Amino acid sequence: MQDWYMLTLIGEDRPGIVAAVTRALYDRGMNLGEASMLRLGGSFSIMLMVSGAPDATAVERALADVARAMALRMHVDHITGGLHRHLVPNIQVTVSGADRAGIVAQVTGALAAAGLNILDLASDVAGSAQRPVYIMQIAGIAEVPLEDIEAAVAGLRAEGVDVRVAPIDTLVG
Repeated sequence: MQDWYMLTLIGEDRPGIVAAVTRALYDRGMNLGEASMLRLGGSFSIMLMVSGAPDATAVERALADVARAMALRMHVDHITGGLHRHLVPNIQVTVSGADRAGIVAQVTGALAAAGLNILDLASDVAGSAQRPVYIMQIAGIAEVPLEDIEAAVAGLRAEGVDVRVAPIDTLVG
């Protein structure tokens, strides 16, 4: 059984972050697993599974120079997960509404209560500073009927939140 570490890096977005991080890990004999890298509000964030290190400190040492040079904040945790555990989402939820405190908590709380396990959530704020609109795309997996998910979010529609629930058809083979 191979040890895995979850590496998190955050810093101001600029070209070359991914190249520098992955090169430093490769040069030290470490392997990459699943990754999520994205830009949020001018910052770049990385969550990356890393193997091939004897401990979390070795991952930190491998990236110390890169993190310092690129002003990245780093965190490393030992994790029990491994590869080949991918879950395929079967429900897509699209949300839009006036940006306000609590919209994410309300939507995700309703979905969790209905039995939806969120696998991926991406959000953005559109509109203008005077009239901001919050937009979320959620992919998840549920073993309950689509109608149960629909019923769970029905109350949000009465509050002016547009919530669309749709099945995801996945072709396997």
